[in-house]
Amino acid sequence: MNALRSILLGISLALTTTACNDAPWDGGPAPSPLLYEISDRNGHVSGWMFGTIHSLPSTTHWRTHTLEQVVAEADILVVEIAALEDQAALRDTFSQLATTPDQPDIGLKVPQESRPILFDLIGKSGLSPSDFSATETWAAALILAQANNDGNGSVNGADRALLRDFAHREVREFEGAERQLGIFDALPEGEQRDMLMAVLSEAERHEKDPAKLRRAWLAGDLNALEDATTRGLLADPELRVALLTARNADWMQQLLPMLQSNDRPLVAVGTAHLVGPDGLAAMLEAHGYKVRRIQ
Repeated sequence: MNALRSILLGISLALTTTACNDAPWDGGPAPSPLLYEISDRNGHVSGWMFGTIHSLPSTTHWRTHTLEQVVAEADILVVEIAALEDQAALRDTFSQLATTPDQPDIGLKVPQESRPILFDLIGKSGLSPSDFSATETWAAALILAQANNDGNGSVNGADRALLRDFAHREVREFEGAERQLGIFDALPEGEQRDMLMAVLSEAERHEKDPAKLRRAWLAGDLNALEDATTRGLLADPELRVALLTARNADWMQQLLPMLQSNDRPLVAVGTAHLVGPDGLAAMLEAHGYKVRRIQ
């Protein structure tokens, strides 16, 4: 497990499962990642929501004047995991949950025809199949989902950048690392293997257009982002409930009291959690809030 401990994973669900190489903004259409304003029935602005991506090349230009204004006006920041900068603690939590001795050979966890892409991804990760001898299937899937990722999430992810913006203001978390990783750890082995297969399928799609998903995030392409939440891990009904819809429902119960307080939150979570009929934006509207996209 020592080789795996050097890999720090960021969990942003749909946006994490497709690693993609991308060039920075080059003077074309201005960047416009999804940013929503939340208003109550009286038109009072109660907070904002921003869809994050975990990993970005260091030269990517993604911050906008509108986002900077929101960051200045928000009273608190709400994220999935608040302690993202504590990489040692994250590695320890991951290692503790991900490790079970005497795991089956990782090649036996996928059909024979899928083994070439599996071993290719393992090689791209700088690892060997034997490195996974004590790694649970869900953890192997998350590690391999990062194999093609050129963005340095520990430095350049949008979530970490916003956490640095709020270094001297209140930050709250919906889950924390142990609880979030525990969701994966609690999956039945059959679902964990479905998760691994979904990662392999995403890797094959990645080869055709490595920059597709990050371009969609940067442009705020709502149709493409919603489509992404129907593919990969989230195309599996059981995984979709565990990794998206059940979590959104839990977050909503935490978010509603915040919106009714005097402190206006900026909610910054993986973009997959905001969009579509199961997303936080639709759920807030069902509770009587007006959710308006402002970039």
